[in-house]
Amino acid sequence: MQSTEDAVTVINPGLRFNSVRSIAVKLDHGLPSIWILTTHVRLLQEAVVLDPYARSIVGRRQYGQLAQDLDYTSDSVLGLASTWPQTAAMVPSPDDWFDWEGDRPLNIPLEELVIYELHVRGFTQHTSAHANAPGTYLGLVEKLDYLQTLGVNAIELLPVQEFNELEYYQLIPGTDDSYRFNYWGYSTIGYFAPMARYSQAAHSGGSGQDVVKEFKTMVKECHKRGMEVLMDVVFNHTAEGNERGPTLSFRGLDNRVYYMLAPEGQYYNYSGCGNTFNCNHPVVRKFIVDCLRYWVIEMHVDGFRFDLASILTRAHSQWHKPSKMQNSNGSGHTNGSGMQSTQDTGIMVEGAGVPTGTPLTDPPVIEMISEDPVLRSCKLIAEAWDCDGLNQVGAFPHYGGQWAEWNGHFRDTVRQFIKGTDGPWAAAFAQAMSGSPALYSQTEPAEGEWWASNGGRKWKGGRAPAHSVNFVTAHDGFSLADLTAYNEKHNEANGEDNRDGESHNLSWNCGEEGETMSPAVLRLRGRQMRNMAAALLLSHGVPMVQMGDEYGHTKGGNNNTYCHDSPLNWFNWDQAQHDETGYARFFRCLVNLRKQRPELRRRSFMDGGAMTWHGHMPHQAEWTEETRLVAFSVSSPSQGGLYCAFNTSHKPQTVTLPHWPGLVWQPVMDSGKAAPYDFLHVDEDLSQEQLDSARAQMGMWTSEGCYPLLPYSSIVLEAMPEQHSNRGKPPAAAQSRQALLLHMVTNVCRAVYPIKLLTNPTVSNPELLLASQSSR
Repeated sequence: MQSTEDAVTVINPGLRFNSVRSIAVKLDHGLPSIWILTTHVRLLQEAVVLDPYARSIVGRRQYGQLAQDLDYTSDSVLGLASTWPQTAAMVPSPDDWFDWEGDRPLNIPLEELVIYELHVRGFTQHTSAHANAPGTYLGLVEKLDYLQTLGVNAIELLPVQEFNELEYYQLIPGTDDSYRFNYWGYSTIGYFAPMARYSQAAHSGGSGQDVVKEFKTMVKECHKRGMEVLMDVVFNHTAEGNERGPTLSFRGLDNRVYYMLAPEGQYYNYSGCGNTFNCNHPVVRKFIVDCLRYWVIEMHVDGFRFDLASILTRAHSQWHKPSKMQNSNGSGHTNGSGMQSTQDTGIMVEGAGVPTGTPLTDPPVIEMISEDPVLRSCKLIAEAWDCDGLNQVGAFPHYGGQWAEWNGHFRDTVRQFIKGTDGPWAAAFAQAMSGSPALYSQTEPAEGEWWASNGGRKWKGGRAPAHSVNFVTAHDGFSLADLTAYNEKHNEANGEDNRDGESHNLSWNCGEEGETMSPAVLRLRGRQMRNMAAALLLSHGVPMVQMGDEYGHTKGGNNNTYCHDSPLNWFNWDQAQHDETGYARFFRCLVNLRKQRPELRRRSFMDGGAMTWHGHMPHQAEWTEETRLVAFSVSSPSQGGLYCAFNTSHKPQTVTLPHWPGLVWQPVMDSGKAAPYDFLHVDEDLSQEQLDSARAQMGMWTSEGCYPLLPYSSIVLEAMPEQHSNRGKPPAAAQSRQALLLHMVTNVCRAVYPIKLLTNPTVSNPELLLASQSSR
């Protein structure tokens, strides 16, 4: 322990999992005693703060429950308010043993992952979950079989490190009984402690160690089912906010060490949340590495997604006593001898030799994480941007490919192309579907990539498709269903007059805003949801699915549901299980198709022969700003290969299929068909006989080497040996007649009925299609 004038800095000599050290201290006549603490310029007498290394934090036991209404201004009452009551760190016991039953890291290759972004409370809190322990780690365990059936093999938990869900607690303006919560949890208090009120143990009066054991049980049960556990961690800021925020832990221990400060003590705010964690300070970066190692070694988690990870690359601020080596004018800049001096306040602006906050080419904390013998084998995923405009996607310091990235370019590109936007989106969509080689393979930065053209130049290229974590939606923003139902955000329920949330959503309501009874609009929305799901799960890279998107969860157009602990955010098990539109089955089949087809899970960027681009004709792709058709084939030595096409035009299209000797094309997926024929897979909804019949109906097209696509639809066909595909094939005479009908249908559809086709998405027989059109 080191005492420096008005501050006490506690130096942790090393993380020891079998002990907890009391870090709260009081300055009493210059000697450390037992309370605390300080800020940048002032001493707080007899304030109590949390041990940053506390492994469990005990306080309120029920989620959302207020503490006693006490006089928190009294010296005899600990805590700040009934929403910020006093909490305590767990005292370890020699009996804190847990039976892991031989659990070991799964070490699933990155390219094999299908990640499911999950909120622990929201997953089982809805009454339709019928969970014995709703909203808890054990409640999640009750539903793991569902996730296994869905086909995901990694869950990414929204923040589960201790936070205060009552941080924003107040009545939402304009409501009578709706209160604002910190539902997502991106405001950490205890980095080593699992969120206690996500545990059944805390609810039932258990100890802090019981909370830890419940979390470990959840991890162990995930591993038994072949699912890795990733944690969303928030090292860019803490719950203490700016200078007006509460003193909970770090600010009291040493405000000048743990936060990025300006010379007069102001907080840098690269996080958009009031403060910025001083990540590259020697003390802070050791704390971060200690924390990550604890979650891996003790809690057996498999990896981390780093919120606003670009902040971890920024230069830290550093405090020293005022230097006696000042310039004669007292300016505090470098003097003639080259010695750097400090401001009178003791804050050294250039703590890393460059201005505080400058992005570093080799950030020490990222290097420490990447080279740590425990952490280097974990999944490390960066949200490679921050709230001050720094965007490092494609050039985040990855130290030999240790880091993957959330690919925001994929999200925006898929949204733009699928809704049929004019612009360079066809070519961009092809890039996205092939793993974004311009971002992760090519070493030359694109125009406008400031970071990659400067400090990040050394990190461009040298990575694989799996370093792109692809997503179309995430917890913040529209759900997948709402992307097809709303042009504008509708955040009125947040009580901020719809000012909050992103206004640039790249969404399309398919003709009507919000809820509708129009069959044509509903059919189009169903196709668009399927198209975006197909783009996500057929792309090279690592797909990430948002909880609820697999059944079409809607938030009513609210794209910023951070404050709602309500059905708006909760998983609706009734909707998922009843699956009235067949979309949940379609999504589940897509996930399992990806798992079965190695050509969709490439370890490296492919050579020219493995992935081929097509247009209406094979090998004749078009990349104009008006292009609305993108098609590609991927080959597989063991399974033939796949042909995929996306039509994002309001008109139907017909494609000619590539000819592969000895193989014929058979339909697998068609988002233009009614369920269950939108995905031809034998299960409880579709028999083998029905599948054969459906393929026979399309044999008139595939036997002629072509296939029709409805407006705004996508298809997948698989190449099969010819001898395995004759079942249900129409006779030669019928094929000839059907070939003639093909051309008739195509010409009629293109010239006369481009819009009316929207109301006939399920017709697969050209004779019926002609009859239905002529009857109008």
